[in-house]
Amino acid sequence: MASLTPPSHPMTAADPIDALLSAHGLRRTAAARLVLGWLLAHPDTSYTHAQLQMALSDDGASASSVSLDRVTLYRLIDRLTQVGLLLCRVDSQRVRRYQAMPTSVHAIPHFECQSCHRDSPLSGALKANAADLEKAAAMALEVLKALGYQDMSMDFAVRGLCIDCAASTSAPA
Repeated sequence: MASLTPPSHPMTAADPIDALLSAHGLRRTAAARLVLGWLLAHPDTSYTHAQLQMALSDDGASASSVSLDRVTLYRLIDRLTQVGLLLCRVDSQRVRRYQAMPTSVHAIPHFECQSCHRDSPLSGALKANAADLEKAAAMALEVLKALGYQDMSMDFAVRGLCIDCAASTSAPA
């Protein structure tokens, strides 16, 4: 996993991460800026709680004046998900994965391998049909909203064997 240090975020109104946190009614703590900044810097990657904690500690970011223990990270991820800044997906093994939620996106298509459990975004592969998928997701969400449902997002998951696992399965033993 590549390590990319999110930019430092001084508490200014011009800071986009601080603006996002404030707009969603969240405190602009160093931990919140760190976690949201990391996930926004890696928009095409979804992380389990453990993977995110490891990425932040490997990066050295959590050691630099931000105390981010396991429980604090759980609570922060939960708050960011509740206000719609993160997308939480649960895979077939019941493992939760978190990813930054772009504000304009109603559905994030992804492929989940049933063998290695790698989660891969499909937005590049579906680029030609992305507008149709977005329209279908928006229409479905509008119908549900008219029925009274609230605070919705849509998860579009394709499950099967990734190319690597399919190749190793078909290779002679």
